[in-house]
Amino acid sequence: MRKPSRTSMTSTSPAYGELRAQLATLTTEAFRPELADIDQQSTLEIARIMNGEDRTVPDAVAAQLPRIAAAIDATAERMSRGGRLVYAGAGTAGRLGVLDASECPPTFNTDPSEVLGLIAGGPSAMVKAVEGAEDSKELAAADLDGLRLTADDTVVGISASGRTPYAIGAVEHARALGALTVGLSCNADSALATAADHGIEVVVGPELLTGSTRLKAGTAQKLVLNMISTITMIRLGKTYGNLMVDVRASNEKLRARSRRIVALATEAADEEIEAALAATDGEVKEAILTILAGVDAATARRLLTESRGHLRAALQSAL
Repeated sequence: MRKPSRTSMTSTSPAYGELRAQLATLTTEAFRPELADIDQQSTLEIARIMNGEDRTVPDAVAAQLPRIAAAIDATAERMSRGGRLVYAGAGTAGRLGVLDASECPPTFNTDPSEVLGLIAGGPSAMVKAVEGAEDSKELAAADLDGLRLTADDTVVGISASGRTPYAIGAVEHARALGALTVGLSCNADSALATAADHGIEVVVGPELLTGSTRLKAGTAQKLVLNMISTITMIRLGKTYGNLMVDVRASNEKLRARSRRIVALATEAADEEIEAALAATDGEVKEAILTILAGVDAATARRLLTESRGHLRAALQSAL
């Protein structure tokens, strides 16, 4: 991966002055005089203040629900055709995207290539900042080109400020290639939202610590990414009701959860559940279908293939 170039910016350079003026206009960067003495408060009082700040985040997300839902429906439609979901961001935003993507295989049994997280500077930036990486639109384009992006893919650019070049560059490049684009930011009228097909601006207001967007902005981004991945997977048939029927049983806890999911879906006896899971090589969806529809494992597998993995539809066709 190409390393970002080191740029020199001093307090007297025009670029520095322009950036400083730009940051001054952002809600997420605003200074809060009423919190100027927070370091003199007791630990409990600071915790209360932070807790009060955090309680405002869900309301800010709620204001964007129609836009979030529209983005999810468009994403699910493309993923149903074999497209991928790609998150792209820098710093905290990039880490949150990588985190959400990494949770999809064990939760929904997706292939690791189906939901991907790109962070400016590459994997090492997950634990250590990579200087200058977030300032490069070209780096974002190169990272996406490495994925061989198609028109069925969805790229979600994530940036609290809504001005991060890496996130904007990812969205612009993806859109030029015909992919669906979503811009998730925490400032109104952001360049990122403007660049995307679907702009989502969760305005959480100034942070407790001036400019520390790992706080409310990060929490808001995590909530929205939870919605994007989870509801998209629901739309794709990865759940049966609120049961994770596509869970990958990769450890003892998940194997126990698989048995519990089959029990909750079927109310069958333990012996029948064990037999169904053994016959279907531990595939929860197939095991549920064999029990509820009274079919063998091969038939259950065929019915699920014909219903494109939707268990409820497979049941309806079998009964």
